[in-house]
Amino acid sequence: MTDVPATPAVTSRRWLLFAFLTVGLWGVWGAFAGISAQRGFPETLVYCVWALTMVLPAVLVMHRAKWRLDRDPRSILYGLLIGLTGAGGQMILFYAVTTGPAYLIFPIISLSPLITILLSLLLLKERTSRLGALGVVLALVALPLFDFSPQGFSFSQGSTWFPLALIIMLCWGVQAYFMKLANHRMSAESIFFYMMLTGLLLTPVAVAMTDFSEPINWGWDGPWLAGVIQMLNAVGALCLVYAFRYGKAIVVAPLTNAGGPLVTAAISLLLVGVLPGELKMVGLGLAVIAAALLASAP
Repeated sequence: MTDVPATPAVTSRRWLLFAFLTVGLWGVWGAFAGISAQRGFPETLVYCVWALTMVLPAVLVMHRAKWRLDRDPRSILYGLLIGLTGAGGQMILFYAVTTGPAYLIFPIISLSPLITILLSLLLLKERTSRLGALGVVLALVALPLFDFSPQGFSFSQGSTWFPLALIIMLCWGVQAYFMKLANHRMSAESIFFYMMLTGLLLTPVAVAMTDFSEPINWGWDGPWLAGVIQMLNAVGALCLVYAFRYGKAIVVAPLTNAGGPLVTAAISLLLVGVLPGELKMVGLGLAVIAAALLASAP
């Protein structure tokens, strides 16, 4: 196994730089992520394009690390677990949104940092200041408000999508926890390499889920535009790995999950002049306060 130095003291602000890079990249990605599907390129194939965009940053960081890949059994286990929980959660999401309302599914999924925080508190013994703790709470309150839109839907009708939403929330919360745990024993470059590998391994599943009987846009604004947009997602994921390497999971997870939608909403407001609804405005306000508190948390 490649020797990996212990995670630097979290008093270093390097984690904040990578966290804000993640927020910015994911925020821009979120503002344009829906364009591909709107122009006739299915979400399942967008996943395949995303998996391919992971290859370039993975190759670049592995080249920078002189191709030193952690290959001991535990590192491989951690790497594959991180990749499968992330990509597998995305696969489940494709099916979940066909069986239930997105306006209820996404608020549930957005609470995945709660899983990360609980695991980090109990197993990694992470702690933060009172201001940091307040920021965590505000971020968790803000997250569901970004997508929630009450439309009279009864949870009694959610026998299919509700368990799936909980599974996705669990997958992504566990992924972030193991991303932090893995950084204690393996390089960030190796973690991202395994994330890329598992993403590619699941592309046949996405292809099998695609309805090829429907028209598919294979033009420049189909897969090629999707590639440009998904590259933002891929590089953001790489920055997230580094943010977890240098920072506390209980702070990084809520900051990146709340900050991304905040940037997305700001871009949408600037480009199309759409003013968010009241609940989203409350969520945005809480996210701003939470981000400031988390950024200043020791």
